[in-house]
Amino acid sequence: MPMKVLFCTREFPPYVYGGAGVHVEYLAGELAKLMDVEVRSFGDQDFQSGGLKVKGFPYDVSEFDHADDKLKAVFKTLNTCLNINTEPVEADVVHCHTWYAQFAGILAKLCYGIPLVITTHSLEPLRPWKREQLGRGYDTSSWIEKTAIEMADAIIAVSKETREDVKQFFDVDESKIEVIYNGIDLEQYVKTDDSSALDTYGIDPSKPIVLFVGRITRQKGIIHLVNAIKHLDHDVQVVLCAGAPDTEEIAREMEDKVNAIKKQRDGLIWIDKMLDKTDVIQLYSHADVFCCPSIYEPFGIINIEAMACETAVVASAVGGIKEVVVHEETGLLIPLEQQQTAPFEPVDPEKFSKDLADGINRLIRDEDLRASMAKRGRMRVEETFDWKAIAQQVKALYQSLIQES
Repeated sequence: MPMKVLFCTREFPPYVYGGAGVHVEYLAGELAKLMDVEVRSFGDQDFQSGGLKVKGFPYDVSEFDHADDKLKAVFKTLNTCLNINTEPVEADVVHCHTWYAQFAGILAKLCYGIPLVITTHSLEPLRPWKREQLGRGYDTSSWIEKTAIEMADAIIAVSKETREDVKQFFDVDESKIEVIYNGIDLEQYVKTDDSSALDTYGIDPSKPIVLFVGRITRQKGIIHLVNAIKHLDHDVQVVLCAGAPDTEEIAREMEDKVNAIKKQRDGLIWIDKMLDKTDVIQLYSHADVFCCPSIYEPFGIINIEAMACETAVVASAVGGIKEVVVHEETGLLIPLEQQQTAPFEPVDPEKFSKDLADGINRLIRDEDLRASMAKRGRMRVEETFDWKAIAQQVKALYQSLIQES
């Protein structure tokens, strides 16, 4: 009998807005070449291709319209996770991604008696700003995450630093934690000469380009990059490919800061939506520098996407980024002195923004250094972050759990 895994996830194409969704899409695709993979996600997907079967379960249902605005997400999440399990589960392992799907994994383990694997894309204790979005629902998401991780048969940490975070915040046997990095499709993420996306969004290819790709959230540090713009060389264009704000408050803050910068200088282009892969790959390919100013990042898939497209990176020296970007070889790591307690923001935000700008300016002014980092970045992703090798590591983990059970 071939092995079968059940993926439980909030995000799956066409509904992907963050790194966890990218991870699930590509890992499921590679694993489907090795075993049967069933994905149950939040949405309306319904298709099968080879060894991959995908079915979505409704999330935006009207039953919770009367609930408190900040609690709706929690109630809808629990409802969807329950519905995911009402269809019979016939799998050898259940593998969950993000707290949104972890309650589904808890139920699958208890109700169907199969091993539970949790991939820790991020950890709620290190994302206290989520309370802005969820209110007291943050206590519920934290409880779900703690319960799932502590009852899991195996925990995949996406970086060595994330493994240490799991050990610090949860009561788990260290032997259950395995570090398996995120990966990238090396055939898809390749530098391209196509520049149609630049024309579409009014980006001038004759001027230096600094690129940000990500959600509008405290975690991604985009506000610190916006604050750095006033320190950048005047001819530099800053392209913010940023959508999906966590809250209305941070959306307004972002809009106010962008408008203020635009009054002071030209060359700030905000694409306030999540672009498709073709356009994003074009932006990576034509950017001179990619900037990742995250204040918390267990891994940071966006950095290996940029490196695969031969773009030098300037990133904050936090979390798994330090295991991805090699300082002075594939990019620059900017030190970030953080508050020791929540919300873990920079101790000196203005200094952090200035340091980001100094790093960007240094690379913009040094074409030879950028070119060297671009080539070394591509080499690094080819050597370390290939999804094919990562899928084999995950398969071996599943096999060990099945044998134990």
